[in-house]
Amino acid sequence: MNRRGTVFTETMPGRLRFAGEDHDHAARLHLRAETDRLIDLRRTTTARLTGRIDIAGHPQVPVTDGEMEISPLARRRIRYRLAFTLDGRRIELDGWKSISARHPLTSMTVLPYVLHAGGERIGEGTLRFPVATGLVPFLASFRFPRPEQDGDRHLAPRWKGEPGRTEVWYTTLTDPATGTGAWIHHELTAPADGSAPFAHGWAAVFPADGPVQHARFGPAPWNRPAEGYEAPGILAGPGRLTGSAETFSWDLSERPAGAPLYTFPRWSWRHPLLPAAQILPAATASYDGHITHDGQKLVLRGAPGASARIYGHGNAQRWAWLHADLGQGDVLEVVAAVSRRPVLRSLPPLVFLRLRRAGRTWPRRPERTAVGWAGIGRFRARLDLPVWTVTGRAGLRRIHVEVTQPAAHTLTLDYADPDGAPAICRNSERADAVVRLERWWGHWRTEATWNLRGTAHAEVGAR
Repeated sequence: MNRRGTVFTETMPGRLRFAGEDHDHAARLHLRAETDRLIDLRRTTTARLTGRIDIAGHPQVPVTDGEMEISPLARRRIRYRLAFTLDGRRIELDGWKSISARHPLTSMTVLPYVLHAGGERIGEGTLRFPVATGLVPFLASFRFPRPEQDGDRHLAPRWKGEPGRTEVWYTTLTDPATGTGAWIHHELTAPADGSAPFAHGWAAVFPADGPVQHARFGPAPWNRPAEGYEAPGILAGPGRLTGSAETFSWDLSERPAGAPLYTFPRWSWRHPLLPAAQILPAATASYDGHITHDGQKLVLRGAPGASARIYGHGNAQRWAWLHADLGQGDVLEVVAAVSRRPVLRSLPPLVFLRLRRAGRTWPRRPERTAVGWAGIGRFRARLDLPVWTVTGRAGLRRIHVEVTQPAAHTLTLDYADPDGAPAICRNSERADAVVRLERWWGHWRTEATWNLRGTAHAEVGAR
């Protein structure tokens, strides 16, 4: 599919009244809409919705499922249907703008809606598009990307039989209902001594109110599949992840959103000249299904997360990784690492940082964060636990990222690199992250701030 789609963002403040109450609550809806083709106002166009809703006492509640029906002429309406989880309940919002030729401005900017939970009507309200302050940002948010339809192609194995290689397919997600994080890691190891390659990996859950639990699978013989990853009882392929390991089992469907995100330079994935490279076949995704562990079943509906790929010569000497879903389709991906190669291992951590915001990725070239105009280390990383940081500047923007991995929500795993050397990673799928983006306007001004509590995915490791 090579059709050009449309992406835009919309913010609408308003009021909400729950059934049985005699007062209103302030509400604000932040949405990112994405279509597979250009919007044709004469016909009906469907857009996928992501984002969040802010309700007094419940800020930044993520939208788990959403759809917009854009049909201003054919059906004379723009309908919004989305779902979110509040106090453990799945709530569905249904609203529509009824387009009127007599009152075009009001009908295009006022969104009455109702809330349902379990088939019962539990509230209603009205949201309004603020023309005076919102029109310019709304129009500026429109993007017309030609989607890269090679996300599935990036799932195909890269290994061509060389010794001393590692290839990884991994998925991380957060259950919006319970706050539980999950990590499913699939790995191919081709030992440096030329012995037979093997498949292995693990699955882990990070409950909000309990200890981290995990289980391993493999090692098992590797039989190269046409696409994705396969091991006995394990599958990670386009749109589907299934498997079992010890007391764990999982069956997940994956719905990718957005184009691939190249954390490292694009050429480094196509031509593996660097010690390793990482890519997200889709910058964000949502997951439905279940993960069963130790007799408990975690049911997932619209869980935000992402799947990523790594291919290279094994782990770095030291490294840190962050995946932060910022809402509305925005995402931050960070890899900071000290290479094991003779010259590179004497350098401070090299940082590869990619911020996708409103459809644009900053910095434009990932090399900018690793090698700046002033030489090595334009972006700086301090790798430590429980807190590690990344700071840096590219062009007229600078960023500060602080990641906290609570000890109670961090899993320590040991394994071996292709050369047989031991490696240890400390991973948390319930990490905290504070991200501050600033822009230069004669002096530094804060452009955006994100504060993630228990929804960041992070790791610090070493050999």
